[in-house]
Amino acid sequence: MGDNGLMERLTGMDAAFLYLETHEAHMHVAMTGIYDVSTMQGGYSFGAIKEHIRQRLHLVPPFRRRLVQVPFQFHHPVWVEDPNFNLDYHVRRIGCPSPGGRRELGEVAAQIASIPLDRNRPLWEAWVIEGLKQDRVGFVVKVHHAAIDGASGAEIMTELYDLSPDGRDDIEPVPEVEPEHIPTDQELLTYAAISKIRRLGDSFGLAKRTISGISELITAARDPEANHGAVPLGAPRAPWNHTIGPHRTVSFARLPLDQAKAVKDALGVKMNDVILAVCAGTLRNYLTARGELPDEPLVATCPVSVRVDDERGALGNKVSAMFAGLPTNIDDPAERLAAIAESTHGAKQDHDMVGARTLTDWAEWSAPRTFGLASRLYGSMHLADSIAPVQNLVISNVPGPPFPLYLAGAELVAAYPMGPIMDGAGLNITVLSYRDHIDIGFMADRDLVPDVWDVAAAVDPAFEEILALAEQKDPTVTKTAAPVTATSKAARKAKRSSGKKAGTKAGGSKGNGSKGNGSKGNRSKGDGPKGNRSKGNGSKGNGSKGDRSKGDGSKAKSASKAEAAKSKGAGKSRAKSGSKSKKPPKDTPTEIDIRAAAGVVGDSTSPRS
Repeated sequence: MGDNGLMERLTGMDAAFLYLETHEAHMHVAMTGIYDVSTMQGGYSFGAIKEHIRQRLHLVPPFRRRLVQVPFQFHHPVWVEDPNFNLDYHVRRIGCPSPGGRRELGEVAAQIASIPLDRNRPLWEAWVIEGLKQDRVGFVVKVHHAAIDGASGAEIMTELYDLSPDGRDDIEPVPEVEPEHIPTDQELLTYAAISKIRRLGDSFGLAKRTISGISELITAARDPEANHGAVPLGAPRAPWNHTIGPHRTVSFARLPLDQAKAVKDALGVKMNDVILAVCAGTLRNYLTARGELPDEPLVATCPVSVRVDDERGALGNKVSAMFAGLPTNIDDPAERLAAIAESTHGAKQDHDMVGARTLTDWAEWSAPRTFGLASRLYGSMHLADSIAPVQNLVISNVPGPPFPLYLAGAELVAAYPMGPIMDGAGLNITVLSYRDHIDIGFMADRDLVPDVWDVAAAVDPAFEEILALAEQKDPTVTKTAAPVTATSKAARKAKRSSGKKAGTKAGGSKGNGSKGNGSKGNRSKGDGPKGNRSKGNGSKGNGSKGDRSKGDGSKAKSASKAEAAKSKGAGKSRAKSGSKSKKPPKDTPTEIDIRAAAGVVGDSTSPRS
């Protein structure tokens, strides 16, 4: 223990993410946010965002702590306060390529995600991305998985974000922190030896619990009437189940949360079943279009939080996992959903039999040197190309806040999470609910899934399938097209046409439904513009196809012609007043090199050997 008592050893599960990391497999989690900066006091300012983060650093311990390795890897590393912490290294800004839509934002996010974090510094970075459409900015944050899991990441959001653009008054002043004593090699070895001795007392109980749980699981497996989850090591091979490279590609999709809840209630399943059903339908559509649909169901690893009430607010990983079947081989969506519900129910039972804490407890005994060597050999020998996949992909579902959040006064309108990929599982789907939407982030190996936006485009028809099932049970379920990016010319043409009609209804402005005023897929209230004030349309939303909530100009529909004309004039007035606020620079580059901006040596565009 350090002189001031701040030194903290990583848990076995936290350290496992360090041991799993290789040059190709980067074990950080990330989130790409889109912000409306018109709510910032005094207009947009990168300096204001950076200063806001500086004022909250003491509330987020992982943002100031760095790793110290134990000599000879005798035990897991420890966290210490970084005495040389420099915020300039962690918070940076860059321009988004023109035209600044979601695809261009995805390109920037993919390049940022392709760079491993520097272990000599606190394991996080934040990138402000200027030059997005509708005068918005992007914000990509990546944090090493050794520091947080999904639940603790959501708790960090509550510290960094505010509930109003005016901020909050209960933030204590930044305390003056004395540099922490960096332990010597002798201190590290002594502390490690004491920790290992203390842990020996827990080993017998752990072994007993594990044997009992496995015995119970084997007995249940012999019961033909019992439900069970998917079996790892027996997954069919999908296009992304190969050795991965260092480069990433990402895409985003969005679903209406209220309709997903209506589907859950109408069909009598759980929300997690709905999410997995959408994922199964999405992957089935994508693989069918490629002519690579396996004859057997896919296997998804679903992280499960084992955090108890008294651990809320504690950082690190309190997570286990269960294996669920994704019956992409079943054509009928009703049968597919029923199979998923049965599989997840069985997977939860299997997980409970083994014990929620079994995985995290055994991780304490992971040998750093052996664990890391095995991970590197698995990748360097390309074993994922010849050995049957353990799993096909990881699917995470993290509940987020149902209310709006603000960062330095900027309103968060979309939050797309991105989880890590690994050898043999080159695709990750992470889901986060925020306000009245479900935001979905796809992270993939650039060479294995080069058309990742086609995966995102397949979300819409997958959700429509189960929405139709729900409407058969309950006709009151409102049917709204899911706001995902369409890839076909016909779909884009249909969207432009519907946008023009909605724009005419909202205020008679042709531009209100044009392609330039509604980015691809931004068809919902939260992801639409809060008002294209520079164009003077006066409406709160973009009026695109799926925007049937506040943003579709419903107020204008009930107004008279005179009131509509008055509203149009008011929109012009708002455009003039809004132009005074400071906006992101327009001279953003058309090509970027994140690695050069980060000071990383190497060619970020070179193909994998």
